Amino acid sequence: MSTDSLHVVCPHCHTTNRVARDALSQAPDCGKCHRPLFSGLPVALDEAGFERHVARSQLPVLVDFWAPWCGPCRAMAPQFEAAARELEPGMRLVKVNTEEAQALGARLQIRSIPTLALFVGGREIARQAGALGAADIVRWARSHQSA
Repeated sequence: MSTDSLHVVCPHCHTTNRVARDALSQAPDCGKCHRPLFSGLPVALDEAGFERHVARSQLPVLVDFWAPWCGPCRAMAPQFEAAARELEPGMRLVKVNTEEAQALGARLQIRSIPTLALFVGGREIARQAGALGAADIVRWARSHQSA
């Protein structure tokens, strides 16, 4: 594959698409379902969706591990959405409900929520526990993106 394109997983049908780097900011659509690859909103994923996005996407994937009963998680949700608007299309932001994906949370040793984890090239490169504001999420993610 050319270094001028990237694999991007569709947030809707989870098909892997090849997208030219310079077309990322031009609202590309999925080749299969024809829906936008980027919406400026975090993508809710189950365990299988998480595995597909982390393993196949060549974009960094920032994950918010959360649960519906968690007050700080609910407080951070709009901040994470604001960060998605700023970080896309250079990074995919996703949410994983640890109540629904307990095996994934256990395997990744998610011990507190909310927890942010940044994955690049299929592996975790940084982790941050605790609720953050949008500007702090963006700053933290960008500081680790090139690590």
